Amino acid sequence: MISPQQIEEMIKAELPDAQVQVQDLTGGGDHYQVTVVSSQFAGKGLVQQHQLIYGALRQAMSTEAIHALALKTYTPEAFANNS
Repeated sequence: MISPQQIEEMIKAELPDAQVQVQDLTGGGDHYQVTVVSSQFAGKGLVQQHQLIYGALRQAMSTEAIHALALKTYTPEAFANNS
């Protein structure tokens, strides 16, 4: 099991400017929805943005500490326009 705080820390280690929101979808500590806002997503497509997050969480996903992950990624501008 991995905590939402640990997920946030792993993402911020790779994307220091990231604003991260983590939701445990089932209460079981292995199905999460993560929303990440980072300027490092600028100029990148959705797949590339998600690859950055998967890279940050690679170890937790390979050990199945995270079994399911739903991602929402935004640049700060896109997040401001979406809110």
